[in-house]
Amino acid sequence: MVHPAPLYHIEGEPGRRADGLYDRMQSVGAHEVLLDNFRHDRQLWKASDSEIEQFLLLAAQRIVDLKRDSRFKYVSIFKNHGVNAGQEFEHPTSQLTATIFVPRRVLYELRAGRDYYAQKERCVFCDIIAQEEKQGLRVVESRGDLIALCPYAPRVPYETWILPRTHEAAFERFVLTRGSWIRDLAALVRRTLQRIRTITEEFHMVLHSSPNTLHRSESLGYWKTIDEDYHWHIEILPIVAAKAKSYTFKEVYYSPVASETAVKRLREARIDP
Repeated sequence: MVHPAPLYHIEGEPGRRADGLYDRMQSVGAHEVLLDNFRHDRQLWKASDSEIEQFLLLAAQRIVDLKRDSRFKYVSIFKNHGVNAGQEFEHPTSQLTATIFVPRRVLYELRAGRDYYAQKERCVFCDIIAQEEKQGLRVVESRGDLIALCPYAPRVPYETWILPRTHEAAFERFVLTRGSWIRDLAALVRRTLQRIRTITEEFHMVLHSSPNTLHRSESLGYWKTIDEDYHWHIEILPIVAAKAKSYTFKEVYYSPVASETAVKRLREARIDP
């Protein structure tokens, strides 16, 4: 359903124009609220795997539908839980935005993935997964073809990623074509959030997937090899009481908890089967 106070509106054209050195555009896009569950007491960490599976299917279907619109360059899905995370609704919900631009964080990943692939002809995320599985120091849990791990250099304490082992750039393609693995993804999302919530109840959870390749940019080169160089994943950023120092000018982050320490505590957390 449409967000009651949407940041973007579906009607109209971007109308991109110069304003001196800057660009000015209309707030064209989509801003929706996705129900995680119909039941008020069934947040993702309390829901059944089949219920989470239905939510994942809904998310994939909305991405597919919005990518048919040539105006939209990227579709984001995210969940903010807790007052300090910017939670808006008491009912279990996530949010979706479709924008006429690619968010900066995703642009950075796209460019870095493209550059790595140009040098090594391999996906950087696939190489990260291979190294983490070999070392075994930062893997939280593996389930079927999915893996949850704490990145080598976290931005915040207990930052956790969920990724498929098998290479796939687009989340919606993974969900809609590999049905046997959706239940594993649902279970890993539930179990990982349960682990995170033994540390803190507040978090951001963001899906990173490939941009709209149905309508490729003529000038942006990072879409040419995107099916080979990008890898969809979910990032969970807990909000902890001990606020990490962040130097945003150069985007250098400091976390007081090493990923190896975080993984040990997350693995030992008592969660549901």
